[in-house]
Amino acid sequence: MRVVCLDLEGVLVPEIWISFSEATKIEELRLTTRDVPDYDALMKRRIGILERHNLKLADIQRVIEAMEPLEGALDFLNVLREKTQVILLSDTFDQFAKPLMKKLGWPTLFCNTLVVNDAGAVADYRLRQKDGKKHAVEGLKRMGFSVTAAGDSYNDVTMLQAADRGFFFRPPETILKEFPHIPVAYDFEKLRKYILNGG
Repeated sequence: MRVVCLDLEGVLVPEIWISFSEATKIEELRLTTRDVPDYDALMKRRIGILERHNLKLADIQRVIEAMEPLEGALDFLNVLREKTQVILLSDTFDQFAKPLMKKLGWPTLFCNTLVVNDAGAVADYRLRQKDGKKHAVEGLKRMGFSVTAAGDSYNDVTMLQAADRGFFFRPPETILKEFPHIPVAYDFEKLRKYILNGG
């Protein structure tokens, strides 16, 4: 049996931190895992920026509420779910995800958790598991599943490499240059063909 594992941000929905950067006009928040390979350094930087600007979790959630899936993403996801099982593996946080999951028809999501203090500020974050995307794929394979995966960022690379078949979706050129052996799709039709037909 086949399982498809997809990244969330940059694949099915816009990047949350870029959307929040645009809403707050804080350019530093535009950096994502497409730019920075070290996720811990990226998150500590983000938390520091939020603290300096006195921004709370609720401020981020208001922006997320107004976000919509990428054009064609819901149809793409629905076609996949008619054919196979789909799990979203994301480094987003459960406090961010609910509005987006509703708009995507409540797919299964494995993600992380923010630590929020009594004032409603983001104080820290907790990974479900270090390199959790890769470990989820390896766990599924140990259970006898054939796993196909797609993502767009540095934090997806080990997931794509662990999968039976892995594909980039609209990655930046910097990542493509580092991992030229991983096939790439730039639209949902091509990605659907890669996933369901092998190319």
